[in-house]
Amino acid sequence: MSYDDVEIEYMEWNNELQAFTYPCPCGDLFQITKEDLKLGEEIARCPSCSLYITVIYNMEDFIGDSKKHVEPQIA
Repeated sequence: MSYDDVEIEYMEWNNELQAFTYPCPCGDLFQITKEDLKLGEEIARCPSCSLYITVIYNMEDFIGDSKKHVEPQIA
């Protein structure tokens, strides 16, 4: 059973970790990457303890994220 259910809107993007993070009671951070979310993963784990949270998000927001359409430039 997860420690908590957390909506992705309440998580913070961490550029250094390249992951969404959320404070863990142990003092570290729960972490989940965009790649994990694209694969349908919904569990963010804490690297320092055994706790984990369930991330609530819309998978459609992450599908195709790496394939952004770029308009051609006209010279």
